[in-house]
Amino acid sequence: MPRAVAIETSGRVGSIAIVDRDPSTPIAEEAFPHGLAHAAQVVPIIDRLTRAAGWSPRDVEHLYISIGPGSFTGLRIAVTLAKTMALATGVKIVAVPSVRVLVENAPDDATNAAIVLDAKRGQIFTASFTRSVYPARSDWVQTAPARVDTLSSVIANAPKPVHLIGEGIPYHQEAVSGVADVILTDESSWRARAGVVARLGAQMAARGEFSDPWTLTPVYIRLPEAEEKWRLNQARRQGS
Repeated sequence: MPRAVAIETSGRVGSIAIVDRDPSTPIAEEAFPHGLAHAAQVVPIIDRLTRAAGWSPRDVEHLYISIGPGSFTGLRIAVTLAKTMALATGVKIVAVPSVRVLVENAPDDATNAAIVLDAKRGQIFTASFTRSVYPARSDWVQTAPARVDTLSSVIANAPKPVHLIGEGIPYHQEAVSGVADVILTDESSWRARAGVVARLGAQMAARGEFSDPWTLTPVYIRLPEAEEKWRLNQARRQGS
């Protein structure tokens, strides 16, 4: 198992994990608050954790990052850092879908799950998953791609019972009211974690699923609101 750093910045709380021989058990994992004010903490945390493990920067062979959808700011931070590290040290990058990271938080008995991340305007970023649990629990299979949708539509089209997971749940609870066979997971499961990014990233790396640092981009699904407004203003100016 290569020495690896995992970065999760898609949600309201970010985290960093480092792994060595066993990707399912991080050597160390540390969380930090989301936002530009805390972006400067990412590199010092990585430096502190790797130094505590006795690693130099070039000892890190793999970098696993949560690629989105999620926080536009957080995703940009992770991708920029990944590109910089790859060009500086040659580290190999694995881009792990954030929805895949989140679904791993589902309860052991869950067979259907939908990710719920607030996309504003009454919409959510979502993806759907299914698995079997008997006679043995299988891996999650994604049955619908990451996309923008409404929670009402997701629930209407989901096989039941369905577990909802994600930080967007409190913003869209009206869609759940009175609906049978829809299970709100515990709030502790709504946050993606770097330790899970590490485990999934190691699995992807074993299959050779590395990303090119030159073409690596976050999975936004739709443009950031500021860029949408800029394009709309440009179109209006050109139209006039």
